[in-house]
Amino acid sequence: MVNIQNLIDDAKCFETVRALRWSDGIFCPHCGSARLIKRGFDDTQPDRQRYRCHGCARDFDDLTGTVLAGHHQPLRVWILCLYFMGLNLSNRQIAQELGLNKDDAQHMTTHLRQGLVAQQEPAGLDGVVECDEVYIVAGHKGHPTAVKKKDEQDDATDSKAVEDGAP
Repeated sequence: MVNIQNLIDDAKCFETVRALRWSDGIFCPHCGSARLIKRGFDDTQPDRQRYRCHGCARDFDDLTGTVLAGHHQPLRVWILCLYFMGLNLSNRQIAQELGLNKDDAQHMTTHLRQGLVAQQEPAGLDGVVECDEVYIVAGHKGHPTAVKKKDEQDDATDSKAVEDGAP
C-alpha cells in the first residue's frame, strides 16, 4: 500500500503557501509593514521561512496569522486533510488515510472549516426579493403513495360529512 503523505513534499507545500499568501509581496501580519528581513528557516520545519519586521520588531513566518499556524502536524498533513475534505471524505476516512487519531482528524476538519467560514463575506440580499409559500408534508419524504392515500382518506371523510349534513 502506498502512503500518500510520502508523495507530497514539504518544500512544495511551503512554496505554494508563500506564492499564494505573499502574491502582492511579503508584509508583516502584525503591523502591515513591508520593511523586513529574512531570518532563516524554522528548526523543526526546515522549509518554513522566518522573517523579522523592522516596523514592529516582531518575528513571523509563512504561516503566522493563518488557520494553519500553531499546530504540531506538518503542513503537508493539513494540506492533505483539506484535499480529502474537498473529496467529501468523512472524518473517520480522513483519519485512516492520514494515520491520525479520529479525534485529531475531527479537530483538524473543524478548524479548517471555521477558517474557511471566517474568510467568507456575509451574504446579503439586494434589489427585489420574492418568496413563495411551500407545502411540505412532514414525515412522508420519499413516500408519495402515503401522502396520496392520506389525501384520498381526507376527501372521503369530507364527502361523508357533506352527505350527513355536517358543515
